[in-house]
Amino acid sequence: MKLPIIIVNFKCYEQSTGKKAVQLAKICESVGKKYRVNIAVVPQLTDISLISKEVKIPILSQHIDPIEPGAFTGHTSPFSVKDAGAIGTLINHSERKLNLDEIEKRVNSAKKYRLETVCCSANVDESKEIAKFNPDLIAYEPPELIGTGIPVSKTKPEVVTQTVDEIKKINASIKVLCGAGITNGEDVKKALELGTYGVLLASGVVKAQDPKAILEDMAKVLV
Repeated sequence: MKLPIIIVNFKCYEQSTGKKAVQLAKICESVGKKYRVNIAVVPQLTDISLISKEVKIPILSQHIDPIEPGAFTGHTSPFSVKDAGAIGTLINHSERKLNLDEIEKRVNSAKKYRLETVCCSANVDESKEIAKFNPDLIAYEPPELIGTGIPVSKTKPEVVTQTVDEIKKINASIKVLCGAGITNGEDVKKALELGTYGVLLASGVVKAQDPKAILEDMAKVLV
């Protein structure tokens, strides 16, 4: 994925399921083209194939399991999400929390299938441990701010900066995003000023009355 970037996590909201997921992905694509900025989407697993047929922007899976194709009922293989049209995956989102060993296995499995990895972290210490696994991106998201509309880039700027600095010490090639409470262009601007390469967000766009207007406000910051 090209950076800087806005990654929109569709979660399992009604507003981003099925046909509505396709509509939202098209909005993300149109705003990206209009402002020549990078926007990626993270739909539910059931919608990856549907969306990939309608848009050309990057699509990520919300989760993968470190398995090969085979007898794994109820699991999500890296092979399957790539075959459906995803180019990457989230790992360790706060709503799908994993231990460090599980994170490492998924990063390695994703690499095998050439899927880009966006690992979420809840704090500086977890970010440092995850950096040892060499994911492509680490998204710092304090769980207590997710969905609150209170942006981490303004409430915990020193922690964002510290996270960026600590990850650079371990592997300077890993780029940092921030998330939680991001709802407008000013929040994105502040995130970039703190040394990140973009944002991971969800409800601020998905549940907005006018997702296109919100995305445009954010996209203008990246121009």
